[in-house]
Amino acid sequence: MIATLVLGVIDETVIGMGLLGGIFGLATLIPGIAVGVRRLHDRDMSGWWLLIGFVPLVGWLILIYLLATPGTVGENRFGSEPLV
Repeated sequence: MIATLVLGVIDETVIGMGLLGGIFGLATLIPGIAVGVRRLHDRDMSGWWLLIGFVPLVGWLILIYLLATPGTVGENRFGSEPLV
């Protein structure tokens, strides 16, 4: 978020087109999805639950809750516990 803000300020003062922010957004899109899926797998949930974020207002709240709660203890169907 901080990098997006800094790139936005630099972009508006120097270039004025929003190019740097767009490139940064595309560069972090796939890793961001991968981190979200991995976190949901830690909770023994499918990565498809990320799509609940497209539900207006309520979807983001549910997704934040799902990503912020602790994962399952021990092994689940997606593999072993990552903290062990």
